Amino acid sequence: MIDVSIANHRSRLCSGVSRRNFIRVGALAHLGLTLPQLLAAEASAQRARAKSVILIFLGGGLSHHDSFDVKPEAVEQIRGKYSSIPTNVPGLHVCELLPKTAQVMDKLTLVRSGSHENDHHETATNWVLSGRFGTPFGDHPAIGAIVAHETGFSGAVPPYVAVPRNPSFTWELGKSVWLGGRCESFKAGNPSEENYRVRDLAAPANASPQVLERRKSLLAAVDQLADRVKRNDQIETYNEFSRKAAEMVLSPQAQAAFAIDREASATRDAYGRNEFGQSALLARRLVENGVRFVTVNYGGWDHHGEIFKGLDKKLPEFDQGFSALMNDLDQRGLLADTMVLAMGEFGRTPKVNDKAGRDHWGRAGSMLWAGAGVARGGVIGSTDKNGAYVTDRPVRPADVAWTVYDALGIDPAKELRTPEGRPVSILAEGATIKELYS
Repeated sequence: MIDVSIANHRSRLCSGVSRRNFIRVGALAHLGLTLPQLLAAEASAQRARAKSVILIFLGGGLSHHDSFDVKPEAVEQIRGKYSSIPTNVPGLHVCELLPKTAQVMDKLTLVRSGSHENDHHETATNWVLSGRFGTPFGDHPAIGAIVAHETGFSGAVPPYVAVPRNPSFTWELGKSVWLGGRCESFKAGNPSEENYRVRDLAAPANASPQVLERRKSLLAAVDQLADRVKRNDQIETYNEFSRKAAEMVLSPQAQAAFAIDREASATRDAYGRNEFGQSALLARRLVENGVRFVTVNYGGWDHHGEIFKGLDKKLPEFDQGFSALMNDLDQRGLLADTMVLAMGEFGRTPKVNDKAGRDHWGRAGSMLWAGAGVARGGVIGSTDKNGAYVTDRPVRPADVAWTVYDALGIDPAKELRTPEGRPVSILAEGATIKELYS
């Protein structure tokens, strides 16, 4: 039997199995891997630009006209209420309600050419969160679920966390679908709540170490029973979750990751004492402690009526929280290997409607990218004079997902197996947005 030495990294094999310093090739068949596949996975991990990803999901659909693609020369019905202001990138202007974000644009790249052909919330959201088009009910695992599947747990923290929870319009979106419960997001709850604690994570105040150890032993006994049941995803998922739940309750690493109350008051103030601001701060803590994929769900952008009244409140909250996150990640050196992406499921219609709102518009939208090698101060793509259609470098949902996977060292074309044994590639199309790195 041959021994192959492989360097130890924080990431894991695409099968979700942890790498060790020595892997016995004779065991590869049991894992379903050939030696070329193993070496390809290793090479992919070595190419990874990012250790973690923070996705800020602006559910409902951010109006690009009133944020990052302002059209000051358009007629009022298209231009809207707001003026534009210069950023710290020469020649680049954004909405006047984003003064703090204007001062961090030199840390990121703005993409003004997000585009697809769907104007339905659930369908479009599942599309952009997975990179694959399907039904409104979600046919394909979300990017975060794929990341959880391919990387697994690192220490005691979950690989995929949603703050405060996954997006939801009428039902939960961004789920693991056929990958099973072990790849679902860990829902962190609202960190802006007073005396915030993650449900089921904090140990009971009166529980002694001996009591906690006995509970852990009981869970181990349950594990042994569950191990006797084979080919049962629900039992296997419970087995893994119960073990990880015990580890998280007992782990100083997990406790520290979610302990937002340990942050200095000035830091919490800088992010904003609201749900989005504190969610962004918690996301920083999570990636700092080894979480691989964090979705910060900041919804409420679906302004069919009175859009400017809504944006008068929403944009300043985003401005404060997002700019604080950019500055904080950069100052701590985390932006070097943390990819940040802010986007919604689509943009808004060019024309303000008779209810003083803008409707759904998938043909054009803006998104922000930063970190893990993304160019600083860049602008990719453009729209026409009315912000209606992309005129340069369209970026599709599959391209977004492909770029995230590639940054993490995950092969987007890799085939996974459904519970029925059907081979399904992670993505059916797409390519890395290479301009992000130029």
